[in-house]
Amino acid sequence: MKNNSSKILILVIAIIFVNFIATKVYKRFDLTKDKRYTLSETTHSILESIDEPAIITVYLEGNFPSEFKRLQTETKQHLEELKAINKHIKFRFIEPLDRAEELIKQGLQPSRLSVQENGKVSEAVIFPWATIEYNNKIENISLLTNQTTGTQEEQLQSSIQNLEYAFTDAIHKISSEKKQKIAILRGNGELDDIYLTGFVLQLRQYYKLAPFTLDSVSKNPQKTVQQLTEYDLVIIAKPTEKFTEEEKFTLDQYIMNGGKSLWLIDNINAELDSLMQTGETLAFNRDLNLTDLLFNYGIRINFDLIKDIQSSTISLASGNTGNQTQYQDFPWHYHPLIVSKNRHPITNNIGQVSLRFSSTIDTLKNGIDKTILLQSSEYSKPLGTPRLIALSEVAKKLSQQDYNNGNQTLGVLLEGEFSSAYANRVKPFETNLYKDKSAPNKMVVIADGDIIANQIFQGQPLDLGLDKWTKIRYDNAPFLMNSINYMLDDSGLLKLRLKSIQLQFLDKQKAFKERTYWQLLNVVLPLIILTVFGFLYNYLRKRKFGTPK
Repeated sequence: MKNNSSKILILVIAIIFVNFIATKVYKRFDLTKDKRYTLSETTHSILESIDEPAIITVYLEGNFPSEFKRLQTETKQHLEELKAINKHIKFRFIEPLDRAEELIKQGLQPSRLSVQENGKVSEAVIFPWATIEYNNKIENISLLTNQTTGTQEEQLQSSIQNLEYAFTDAIHKISSEKKQKIAILRGNGELDDIYLTGFVLQLRQYYKLAPFTLDSVSKNPQKTVQQLTEYDLVIIAKPTEKFTEEEKFTLDQYIMNGGKSLWLIDNINAELDSLMQTGETLAFNRDLNLTDLLFNYGIRINFDLIKDIQSSTISLASGNTGNQTQYQDFPWHYHPLIVSKNRHPITNNIGQVSLRFSSTIDTLKNGIDKTILLQSSEYSKPLGTPRLIALSEVAKKLSQQDYNNGNQTLGVLLEGEFSSAYANRVKPFETNLYKDKSAPNKMVVIADGDIIANQIFQGQPLDLGLDKWTKIRYDNAPFLMNSINYMLDDSGLLKLRLKSIQLQFLDKQKAFKERTYWQLLNVVLPLIILTVFGFLYNYLRKRKFGTPK
């Protein structure tokens, strides 16, 4: 008896000790195969900066399709992981339909989903958004990735994969001060401000922005180089006027001194506006005097136009109903739609990117690492210029046999130690900042200036990537944002986009066809087995013990 009492006492003391240790030491175990609940070091580092309550409101509550319950569940579990790391993270889930108008005014647009139940397809509306409030700042967080292709299940999987990046990016945005500066180049006929507004408004949330003109090179080139090197990245958005040697040398030395660059270049003069006015336009070569500069860095933008069977549409008048002109969307194969299959952080989970009158790019061997970011589809072909382009081409159906030149390169990331294009040449002017070679550096070159140009509707700029006719939203803005973030990222945030998980989905069509079988198997069969067992049990019991008198 005394021995048993000692054992019980030891057991009680052990339980108390374990509970005491549990209150002091906290550990969560991720037993999933794809480690979906294991947060990166980047997320841990960014969460450390939160020292006041950060309130996250998630609008995923109420009745919506069963598969999107997965998004709700995964979001809740992810937020619990964030809260476990930092106690200042608070979150709540609320029903959005009661405040739909208010949310739409805040920019939280609803998503319409097709719901398949009992063999019938219906439509449901959800608000796949969250907001985070911290230090009197509010940031919207999109929980549903934008995909114009693929199934709803693929969109859901992509969205769940993107959860850590979406929340960590928002936390980083509202908790950190803008330090890096971006120059938007001016002076060579670049895009007007109204065409950059859609993207600049997003970019401004992360970086300090300012226009920078190269006109001062002619008067004080040394000062211009010095001032440009104070920026971390420069955006060259669709220049239309020729660069002088002094301007090229300024950009070259900016790169040699560590400056990042985003080149959005139209080598061909072809505009949709002039085509719409006259019905045809001449596409001709544009001499920007940049060929030797880019060639030295390892790429060449060709003087051609890509024509791709996989393309966006243009709206043309197709007739009249009463006094109203009727418009119809026609495929326009000079506007390729790009779906990248590259698992690079810039392009991973990026949907279709819309280009306009793009040229092809050749990559050259020069020791610089080159990553293809944008490619045309397999059924595309580069066409020589100059050439006449007519709207009547929409009536011609393209044959895959005639457009099977394969994937053509349209956008490239270059990384490495760049050599100056003026290393063995006479310098346009002297500068004490001159370098023959750069430290490890990065640049992105896209053979289309319109990739950054938003559309205009009733005199107002639209969001970048939003088509005013079809209302389709392309991923131009996320692609460009990722490109800039990748070049300037010092926190490793963009690497979170490479996170990959694998969800298992129910085959709804098969489940509907076989529903009777599975209902019988899961409901009727257990009852039959239970009944047989009951009769058998009673029978054997009677045989063993006999019928009681």
